[in-house]
Amino acid sequence: MNGKKGFSIDWALLTGLLALSVTSLFVVYSAGDQNPDLLMRQSIRIVLAFTVMFLVARITPDQFLRWTPYLYGIGLIMLLVVLGAGVIGKGAQRWIDLGFMRFQPAEMMKLAVPMMVAWVMVRKPLPASLPTVILGFVVLVIPVILVIKQPDLGTAILIAASGLVVIFFAGMSWWIIAVLAALVAAAAPLGWFLIHDYQRQRILTLFDPWSDPLGAGYHTIQSAIAVGSGGLYGKGWLNGSQSQLDFIPERSTDFIFAVFSEEFGFMGSMILLLVYLFVVSRSLYIAIEAKDSYTRLLCGSLAVTFAIYVFVNIGMVTGILPIVGVPLPLISYGGTSMVSLLAGFGILMSAYSNRWFIR
Repeated sequence: MNGKKGFSIDWALLTGLLALSVTSLFVVYSAGDQNPDLLMRQSIRIVLAFTVMFLVARITPDQFLRWTPYLYGIGLIMLLVVLGAGVIGKGAQRWIDLGFMRFQPAEMMKLAVPMMVAWVMVRKPLPASLPTVILGFVVLVIPVILVIKQPDLGTAILIAASGLVVIFFAGMSWWIIAVLAALVAAAAPLGWFLIHDYQRQRILTLFDPWSDPLGAGYHTIQSAIAVGSGGLYGKGWLNGSQSQLDFIPERSTDFIFAVFSEEFGFMGSMILLLVYLFVVSRSLYIAIEAKDSYTRLLCGSLAVTFAIYVFVNIGMVTGILPIVGVPLPLISYGGTSMVSLLAGFGILMSAYSNRWFIR
């Protein structure tokens, strides 16, 4: 057994993250009407997010394990505070106003939920038994319901995915998976009546966006036109007609991939996806070599959830998934999301620093 202690940086993973962050600056500048103030704010947020990542990386996996129930409990309390006294913006109640900034507790739960589900899974020997799986689902469902009520379906999907990946990696039996899949399928019709009218409209519009080209289908149509018009090599940086002429809605946040595709084309998009693939594969490698079951489950969940994040956003922009308001990770303009994502990569860096090998 060989041990490795202290803090060390996974330079391969860091290179991938820096490549995405630098790309973000170029695309945000183009999508934001070449606004230098917007570029400066994004730069400050990137620096802040990487600072958080390095601070989190210095925390050991054993400390994460001890703190998990407290972080989860604090997250639930903040979600309840949001529902009772949260700041309302764009028809949703998702933020807590701290005076100097707005904080979105749901972003914290993207980390706290997989941490808590992993904590539950490792209480008993793996593979997970049925009672342990049920308890893991209870831990998962409570914050998901609270986030859906804000409403924030996109974030709720990502939180749910992060917890489900942990349960799957914990060795859940296939018969349990089959039973749960059947229950979800049976409950789907009920779920249709529980979601909001605009969410039902988005799902219906997915199949025929031209049925409402100036309303619910506008986002999908314009983003698809932008992606297709980029061709093989794109129109060039700052030369995208759909983005520069304001046809693409939310072009610096949720639909920034449409801007990127129009300006850099199919080849540029493939390179971007390869960078994402590298980050995900490197993260999975770190998860495999983590020193204990809790860290492996948590890091595996963070890696796969990041991949789901990318898939949902690009699927939404290209019209193969409904619009759910999920930004492109580490590319879209924004602060809270970027900080929570890089905090997650800080956990992966911690696992890398504290890994140990059995030969």
